[in-house]
Amino acid sequence: MSEIVHSVVFIASAGVVAQWLAWRYRIPAIVLLTLFGILLGPLSGALQPTEDFGSLLSPFVKLAVAVILFEGGLNLRLHELKTAGVGVRRLITLGPILAFGLGSGSAYLIGGLSWPVALVFGAITIVTGPTVIMPLLRHARLRPKTSSILKWEGIVNDPVGALLAVILFEYFTLTDTGATGIGLVAEMIKTIIAAGMLGGLVGYLLGKAYRLGYFPEYLKGPAVLAAVLFVYAGANILHEEAGLMSATTLGLVLGNMNLPSIEELRRFKEYITVILVSGLFIVLTADLDPMLLLEMDWRSWALFAALVFVVRPITVFAATAGAGLDLEDRLLVGWIAPRGIVAAAVAGAFSVPMVEAGYEDAEILLPLVFTLIIVTVTLHGFSIGRVARHLGIASQKQNGIVIVGASPWTIDLASNLCDLEIPVTLVDSSWHRLRPARLAGLPIYFGQVISASADETLDLSSMGYLLAATDNDAYNALVCTRFGNEFGRSRVFQIPMPAPDQHETKGLISGFRGQTAFIGTAIYEEILHRFFQGWRFQKTRFTDSYTFNDYKTLVSDEIFASVVVRRTGDLRVGPLDVAPEAGDILVNYVAPMKI
Repeated sequence: MSEIVHSVVFIASAGVVAQWLAWRYRIPAIVLLTLFGILLGPLSGALQPTEDFGSLLSPFVKLAVAVILFEGGLNLRLHELKTAGVGVRRLITLGPILAFGLGSGSAYLIGGLSWPVALVFGAITIVTGPTVIMPLLRHARLRPKTSSILKWEGIVNDPVGALLAVILFEYFTLTDTGATGIGLVAEMIKTIIAAGMLGGLVGYLLGKAYRLGYFPEYLKGPAVLAAVLFVYAGANILHEEAGLMSATTLGLVLGNMNLPSIEELRRFKEYITVILVSGLFIVLTADLDPMLLLEMDWRSWALFAALVFVVRPITVFAATAGAGLDLEDRLLVGWIAPRGIVAAAVAGAFSVPMVEAGYEDAEILLPLVFTLIIVTVTLHGFSIGRVARHLGIASQKQNGIVIVGASPWTIDLASNLCDLEIPVTLVDSSWHRLRPARLAGLPIYFGQVISASADETLDLSSMGYLLAATDNDAYNALVCTRFGNEFGRSRVFQIPMPAPDQHETKGLISGFRGQTAFIGTAIYEEILHRFFQGWRFQKTRFTDSYTFNDYKTLVSDEIFASVVVRRTGDLRVGPLDVAPEAGDILVNYVAPMKI
């Protein structure tokens, strides 16, 4: 038992370290997790999951995959189908059929596999799982439409591919079933409908219970987790791996019921999913036998090339023909198809039983799938951002700023930042307050920034910072709390509030507000008052001969409200704890005589 405890601690620690390194150096997390697994397993032997966990490994992997798929379903918004349109519907209906046919044919003709093994392999390779897609989307910051296409395809096709593989596996290994081709299709459709209905019903009932107040807030997260495990196990009684469909449907229903606590549930599940994805990738790659890789010949590598460079593009372009998708979207989706945890888990479960059933070439099924995972994760993980930016469907940098609250001084600030080619979006629910910004040609968003409509239509792909600058301190804090998880707590700011000792009723708990922008006396009323006295924002670039100290002497040390644009393009909105350097630009609020 102590060995299991040590292995769990080791895996969790390695997963978090890999995730942090990926964030710190802007490397796709999946690539590092795969590398960590190979280093800890086949190369060093420090981690041997099969020996450490024994019979517990397979149930752990399956339950973890169910939770991951639920979290993916929870993040599927039905309004995204409107955004992505017919293209998504084609990819989740016609796409799997094309991918299965082309993938199976390639495995038979190019890979040299027998038809039974080739068909199972083709079903497994349908999936482009959320365990890989979601981290890549978080890293690439694509525009909403493109992101929706990849997200929906990955999450919906994952359980479909797994179910098809299970049914084919049973057909070829349980020869007394008497199933036919039509029977297989009917069995699959019946299983999907039954599993979907179970997950949907439990999700609806749980959502209604939440809405009626039958659960306290602290039990909502644990209740969801228990529901995921329940529907997974229940659907698996109907058919093996049908639980994946139930878990996905449960998440889809809950995520679209507009529950008041849905954001807390999403964060709760996201934290769990990060740990599970990290652990699973390390475990499964560490469990890979390097000797099996030596069994692959040139035909195997030709098969990988066909899947990546031929099968995937043909599948996407044929499925989305006439669907109204932009060429850029079709090109990117046709390139991005990394395989993940579900493919590995299904291949690991079927390889040995198929060999025992008389299909000797099934021995290579597991190394084929694992190598395909490594190849696609590496290729697509390192290239998605670069390709997307080249196609113009991802921002070059996430250095833009959302300014919430239109007023004379925020419009002036936004104008100066736009002059420096910093992406800016000015948000307000008053058309009257936005009118000067609109006439000045500034990017605006009319509406509540924390509304469902903004969640659907506000494009944040190029945004990395938020400044809440309305005259309501509590609303500013609410906005920062809402976007803190999306941008990071260190990148959401609100203008200073009056000191609590002066205005006790305006004090807020630090955990429910953003970082403080500007100096402490730069409250809304004071900034606006100074604007009507003639104060304006002014841009100043520092050089080796004109330093920040020279500038402070000129303005009498008054750095009242400022934003620093670093030479790297990043912003600094808070108080100037670190002096700007040569090449940095200071956008400072200055008095009329100093402009």
